[in-house]
Amino acid sequence: MKLSLREPLIIINFKTYLESTGKKGLLLAKQAEKASKETGVQIAISPQFVDIGPIASEVEIPIFSQHIDAIKPGSHTGHILAASIKEAGAIGSLINHSEKQLKLSDIDSIINITKKINLISCVCVNNPNVSSAVSALNPDIVSIEPPELIGTGVAVSKAQPEIVTNTVKLVKKINDKPVILCGAGISKPEDVSVAIKLGTKGILVASAVVKAKNPYELLCKFAKAATNTI
Repeated sequence: MKLSLREPLIIINFKTYLESTGKKGLLLAKQAEKASKETGVQIAISPQFVDIGPIASEVEIPIFSQHIDAIKPGSHTGHILAASIKEAGAIGSLINHSEKQLKLSDIDSIINITKKINLISCVCVNNPNVSSAVSALNPDIVSIEPPELIGTGVAVSKAQPEIVTNTVKLVKKINDKPVILCGAGISKPEDVSVAIKLGTKGILVASAVVKAKNPYELLCKFAKAATNTI
């Protein structure tokens, strides 16, 4: 049976920052786990591929791969096999992040692969229309992230709230099963509160946490902001 994630949900994308690489990545994972246990809010992490195994052996919080390819086992040198990230300890994967965009046909193939081997699919979308198309493919999670706001510190939930509300509306119209998250520019607790009030069930965050002076403290604030608005 596929692992179910609690709501509200916070996913931290480690990307390829030095602050989240190797031993520093493990330290960040442990801080995320501590914040999750103390607040009761589900916090998941998405480390670099080579760090999934070492981190999975040290923490119990859910781990997502940053990407998987639409391939089957075989001759695909340099690609990321879904079964390999599951074997390493991940329970799911990000798909179609703005820094690793895919064709809709590949997104469809990858979602089907995740379903066959019981992985959770978290598909990133850049606008409401794409979210509508993706929701028809029946992913587990849809995360709305306008690429122009990623890493800016300007939250989409504040700068362009209509993008979030339209995404929620369109996804639910097509498919009411996916969990809807909000990303891009989330950097303050109030950004999280607004995202929840707009109809999402959590956030996908990266640099704000990875580069924070005290990631644990910030995550606790994010978690409390998420629960106080429900």
